[in-house]
Amino acid sequence: MTQERSPAIETRTVEHIPLGERHGKALEMFTIWFGTGLTLAATATGFLATSLYGLPWWAAVSALMVGCLVGGFVMALHAAQGPQTGVPQMLQTRAQFGSYGSLLVIVLVVLMYVGFFASNLVLGAQSISALTTVDDTTATLVIGTVSTVAAVVGYRLIHRLAGVMSIVAGAALLLAFVWALGVNGVDPATWTAGTVTGVGIMGAISLGSLWLIACAPFVSDYTRYMPKDTGVRASFWATYWGAVLGAIVPMALGALIGSALGDSDTVTGLTVLVHGISPVVIVVLSVALVSQSAMFVYCGSLSTITIGQTMFENWNPRAGARTWVSVIIFAVATVMALFGRDNFLVVFSSFLLTLLCVLIPWTAINLIDYYVIRHGEYDLEDMFRQDGGRYGRFNTPAVASYVLGILVQVPFLSTTMYTGPLAAAIGGVDVSWIVGLVVTCPLYLVLMRRRRTSTTPPASAPSTTRGEGETAPPVGT
Repeated sequence: MTQERSPAIETRTVEHIPLGERHGKALEMFTIWFGTGLTLAATATGFLATSLYGLPWWAAVSALMVGCLVGGFVMALHAAQGPQTGVPQMLQTRAQFGSYGSLLVIVLVVLMYVGFFASNLVLGAQSISALTTVDDTTATLVIGTVSTVAAVVGYRLIHRLAGVMSIVAGAALLLAFVWALGVNGVDPATWTAGTVTGVGIMGAISLGSLWLIACAPFVSDYTRYMPKDTGVRASFWATYWGAVLGAIVPMALGALIGSALGDSDTVTGLTVLVHGISPVVIVVLSVALVSQSAMFVYCGSLSTITIGQTMFENWNPRAGARTWVSVIIFAVATVMALFGRDNFLVVFSSFLLTLLCVLIPWTAINLIDYYVIRHGEYDLEDMFRQDGGRYGRFNTPAVASYVLGILVQVPFLSTTMYTGPLAAAIGGVDVSWIVGLVVTCPLYLVLMRRRRTSTTPPASAPSTTRGEGETAPPVGT
């Protein structure tokens, strides 16, 4: 069957993607996560492991790698949901939390997108200022504008940018390592500096895990256009290795900068470390930062539109709605970036670890519901109903599990802004996210099974929403 030529600007927003419009291969899932991961933001995350936590380079990279391997596993499990459901990840959350209950999570996720976009604006402005005479404010506006325009154009452009950056940014990072170690060289003390501590190891593991778990709320936004027969395994492994490798490589470079030049910031340290080719490396990583920022704006707009569609059931948002929402997200993130740039490292670290606290219970509930309770079978028509259909306005087991999943983590939190009593009792080691997973998964499973055994399930089979002229088969794996 010949597919119609797609418009230059994506017209769809949160609605179900009909089977006739599906396209692409699993390799595209690898390139979008690999290409958008090779950025200054990931480099800054690795920088924290040695500069903030004081770990030796080898310990920092090892801990970050463990975190990425764990976080990537959680993230990639969400990726398989996109081809099966054909809807954005946050809209699917209605099936777990209810139409109104899902807003509790979606609002927090929108704040996450804005926060990550603001972080990218700070780093991007620093990189432009390091290479030119352009001031930080102007640089922030330039990067934000380009990122927002790419998000407005939509899904296809972001995929293409990621594919290009997989090659270009990957080559730039490889060149940076070769140049820093083989041409400029580093002080021998770089390899022995730092101290291995429990706080540092767990902090670095948490940073690596969060970096990829933070992608879980929008990973299906980039797989929903994939053919339904892409397959769960192909979706999982392509996403997993693309995301993990795309995170570990720049993080290892960031950790090296922190070990060699811990008193500087990420961009300044990188400039010194790869002196001679620093303009090339920084420009390439800055462009990659734009493609990643476009992803944050795009997904932030979809989640915001999901909130609006929940409140106004008959609203049919199209490209124009996504444009205006993207502009608003750009404006808010710009204000945050301009006011938070002077204390970026401390704020960024606390933001990441606090974010992990609120994301862990959601990802646990979503995965248990999808893979264990419902086995991928959802009624998409009910997802778009304001009353939630069979899913209701509030799913008490999900909301209760989510809130309790956050609360049990608080005593175990250890950030620069707050240290819980139990974290202090074990030397400041942050194991909150592990506690959140261990508590939320069985709690939600037990509560849902008790609820389902006390109610009579509907006799009708799950169905998908239909595209124009399409009779869609049931959704399921």
